[in-house]
Amino acid sequence: MTRRAGTVLGLGLALVAAAHASAQSPPPPGGRGPSPLPGPPPTHADIDYAPAEPAGSNGHKLDLYIPSGATGRLPIVIWTGGSAWLADTGKRTAPGIAAQLNPAGYAVAGVSIRSSTQVQFPGQLHDIKAAIRWLRANASRYGLDPDRIGIMGDSSGGWTTATAALTGDVPEMEGTVGTTGPSSRVQAAIAFYPPTNFLTMDAWAVQKCGPPRCHDDVTSPESRLVGCAIQGCPEKVQAANPLRYVSAADPPMMILHGGSDPLVPHNQGEQLYMALNKACLDAVFVSLPKAGHGPWSGFLTDDAIREGATRRSTSAAGCAVTNPALFTPSWRTVIDFLDQHLKGDSRVVK
Repeated sequence: MTRRAGTVLGLGLALVAAAHASAQSPPPPGGRGPSPLPGPPPTHADIDYAPAEPAGSNGHKLDLYIPSGATGRLPIVIWTGGSAWLADTGKRTAPGIAAQLNPAGYAVAGVSIRSSTQVQFPGQLHDIKAAIRWLRANASRYGLDPDRIGIMGDSSGGWTTATAALTGDVPEMEGTVGTTGPSSRVQAAIAFYPPTNFLTMDAWAVQKCGPPRCHDDVTSPESRLVGCAIQGCPEKVQAANPLRYVSAADPPMMILHGGSDPLVPHNQGEQLYMALNKACLDAVFVSLPKAGHGPWSGFLTDDAIREGATRRSTSAAGCAVTNPALFTPSWRTVIDFLDQHLKGDSRVVK
């Protein structure tokens, strides 16, 4: 291939990727995109939780944000931002999380995982599990509580969140990246607009798609993640479906999804909630009919996005269900959920 032909091909692939990711709030490859929300600088930056692979990449790095003056072992919340699996910069948007959770008594770990151009599934799952194991193995060094770990993420980071949370009891999905031995289980999870059942995404889209913007297309983010056009390799796709791994051992989960999401249909988050509901697990589903594909922070702060939002829940205690009711999500919603499940605060109402 000539240098000119290679350049043209590379540009074409970049344009296709951009077409799928253009509406997402996290940055595309290269780290450009909307600036992260303001927050504190990392207390410990660019920690390698596993050797870089490929060399010089960022997919095995994390940043730690420790509240100033903290005493005792702190619960920790992992944040991994979404990028349609096209970037290895998931930790970039963690400052905005730390700004809210550090004052509430939580350490925050911004975690990056490898992109689909660097590794195909299950590599991304192996990465986030390696980060969880690293945090658990190094908890005493940084004043963290290894028994109180939560995880959060948006979009593809929401998928990472849900899949990690639901596979803590699935040894064959553990992988051998980085530190091995400690558990990769988490005790709570919050997923913003997660893709889950890739095979049904186009069927539930808010409007009919046109190639190459269809999820079924060979160039879609989901197809790139698993290494094949998703409808042509359903067994590989189902291995990446977090619903497949729901079990009685899973931690409490909150899911927030926009009813007007043009990229990840609302039904994706709802399917996840209903799978947890049918398993009688602790789960909360916050539906925001006017919200699109983020920004995740607006789900908690923007009245225009939150208008008409509802909340429903399932409890593991007796499989009790609360039906959808009007509800305004906020940072207090997030912190109360984390307090209940990571601090054992019985005062928090489900």
